[in-house]
Amino acid sequence: MQPAVEFQQISKRFGAVQANRDVSFSIAPGSIHGVIGENGAGKSTLMSILYGYYRADSGKLLINGAEQHIRNSQEAINLGIGMVHQHFMLVENMTVLDNVMLGTEGGFRLKPKRHEVEARLREICQRYSLEVDPLATIQDLSVGVQQRVEILKQIYRSANILILDEPTAVLTVQETASLFEVLRLFKEQGKTIILITHKLQEIQEITDQVTVMRGGTVIGSVATKDTTTAQMAEMMVGRPIVTHLPRAAYAPGETVLEVKDLNLVNSQKVSLLKNVSFNIRAGEIVAIAGVSGNGQSELLEILSGMRLPTSGKLQMQGKDLPFSGRKDADGLPATFRDLGIAHVPEDRLRDAVVKNFPVMMNSFLGYQKKLGKSFGLLDYKSILKNCTDLLAKFDVRPADPHLRIALLSGGNQQKVVMAREIAANPKLMLVGQPTRGVDIGTIESLHTRLLAMRDAGIAILLVSVELEEVRALADRILVMSSGAITGELKAEEFDATEIGCLMGGIHTH
Repeated sequence: MQPAVEFQQISKRFGAVQANRDVSFSIAPGSIHGVIGENGAGKSTLMSILYGYYRADSGKLLINGAEQHIRNSQEAINLGIGMVHQHFMLVENMTVLDNVMLGTEGGFRLKPKRHEVEARLREICQRYSLEVDPLATIQDLSVGVQQRVEILKQIYRSANILILDEPTAVLTVQETASLFEVLRLFKEQGKTIILITHKLQEIQEITDQVTVMRGGTVIGSVATKDTTTAQMAEMMVGRPIVTHLPRAAYAPGETVLEVKDLNLVNSQKVSLLKNVSFNIRAGEIVAIAGVSGNGQSELLEILSGMRLPTSGKLQMQGKDLPFSGRKDADGLPATFRDLGIAHVPEDRLRDAVVKNFPVMMNSFLGYQKKLGKSFGLLDYKSILKNCTDLLAKFDVRPADPHLRIALLSGGNQQKVVMAREIAANPKLMLVGQPTRGVDIGTIESLHTRLLAMRDAGIAILLVSVELEEVRALADRILVMSSGAITGELKAEEFDATEIGCLMGGIHTH
């Protein structure tokens, strides 16, 4: 049987960066094929060549046994190739139906076409158990349902080869299970799925074959049933991964942050935070566990100065944080940074970097005053030196200060953000989803950095939906549900079942 996709000696270079080097492997039709590797290993570049965003410098691409020269995404779509991106390509104020129709309107008379497309979408949803309302507005849908819309869009366009880039990065455990049910159904229907993910447990669970990439080349392709997550991790990184990182004994110091009866009510009179109270001491990591959308994001926004609370008391080292008398949060994040509060936002592309700025400019955003000269001018020589040092220290690849940060992989973007905030020597570190979309080697590196900060006496508030991350880092665990703290556990009391119940607002004691 001819492979659905075959890469033969594919190479691609961007200036000095060799993204792919003589990549060769094939993907069987009707299979789920995993592609894994560190951030910057060349996975996304290779898939972009398959989907027509880039053209290979050399090599051959075969689809169902025939050589193809795909010049753009429309040609890929015509060949039955669809791609669901990590960051969804949806217009939020339009309906599901309108998003699916975009680019395929077929003329000026939209009304008859809309009825036809709506009927087809309902048929697809029923066939694949997608549970999406074609007339719903995108902004009203959960992240999991938005992802189903992206998949629905590809199926409507007759995709038989479906590329999924980090599909579970923003999904809950339940949404991930639902996605995998859909993928298995696709496989039964004879569709070919290419899954790019950093979550090796998911590779083990859902794929038939896995290809491992490192440094732009293929390290190997193996049947998933014949390997383990530890073996895959070592192939990815080139060395064994340390799962139990060293840490000093738990000996917290003075209280750094005190939060008491914090409330937040939005403009629609919906209560987003309800009487939230906790404290964080120097030299400890307090983790907040919970399903996304239960108030964690709003809590981080308030503590970093991005948003004003409705009521409550917040103190930093015994002094009230300067919320009172304000009508908005303009200028407040800068004030909080001056107080020693660093912030790694949950959404790095929206809140942590400017995509079109070079890495060098992103390496000091928010800390311009510290790198300034007289008359408000920036000391570019100092900035360049600091950036170069940070890129080396945090192993950012490629280590090019002048490269647009949008051209870095997600994990390397995250390293830049973490490097910037850690270099500020904060007293309190707020960290939201630090390893979202990040490979296992980078996870080890970032976890090591956070534990080193904790051991140096810095207070850290960690928000993560990954329970294994919470287990690895936390000294104390707070669980949130519907805007309230539903429980607290010490690290040694970690119990996934109990935490899961608390996430759903169910108290087990």
